[in-house]
Amino acid sequence: MTMKIVIVVTLLAACTYGQQVSSQNSTAEPISQICFGCICEAASGCDTQTGCDGAVCGPFRITWGYWADADKITLNGEDPKTEGAYSRCLNDAFCASKVVESYMNKFGQDCNGDGRINCDDYVRIHRLGGYGCSSPLDSKYENTYKTCMKTFSH
Repeated sequence: MTMKIVIVVTLLAACTYGQQVSSQNSTAEPISQICFGCICEAASGCDTQTGCDGAVCGPFRITWGYWADADKITLNGEDPKTEGAYSRCLNDAFCASKVVESYMNKFGQDCNGDGRINCDDYVRIHRLGGYGCSSPLDSKYENTYKTCMKTFSH
């Protein structure tokens, strides 16, 4: 786990550092590099070689619907209607992180009722969607996320 997380966090640093999730609630925290890395770890073990498997693609295991809701971001600005644009983006760590960020900008909310919008909410939104994030996470996903956050947070 540790090496894959460090690699993904390093890769994402340039494109995500300090970016803020837009929200009507001013308590939204930026999606940190560690948050991106731990969402990735919970989703796939941060397997950057996973490709597409059934309905999900890339290390964040993103569906076509999630990608569409996140405004069909593409690698190098390619036309989203181009064959393979979806999978090319989601199999690239930078592009996939932009998709996650866009999705959080659209659906960011306080899922756990603690009065803040932070990574604990983002991981729920990522797994459960923008309309179901108050539901419980499956234990394996939640435990992987929590272990990762404990390992890499200060």
